Amino acid sequence: MIRVRSVRVLDGHQVKLGFTDGTDKVVDLEPYLRGPIFEPLRKDRAEFSKVCVDEELGTIVWPNGADIDPDVLHHNRAPVSKGHAMLSAR
Repeated sequence: MIRVRSVRVLDGHQVKLGFTDGTDKVVDLEPYLRGPIFEPLRKDRAEFSKVCVDEELGTIVWPNGADIDPDVLHHNRAPVSKGHAMLSAR
């Protein structure tokens, strides 16, 4: 399984992600930031910028408990059902 190993915040809602398979990708997270748990991240740049890698989960997380499936990030999968099926909250 490919997991996220690093994250760097770029402009807007873009992040540069490093994956355990050695690839790096720039991903625009804006389409994924839907639902109540993501609302503060979408509206407040300072909150969005608190993103980090949870090594146990192997993906990006925020202090409010929001996270995004690493397979979605790696394969640039489109949000399903207005973004709710591919997103999770711990």
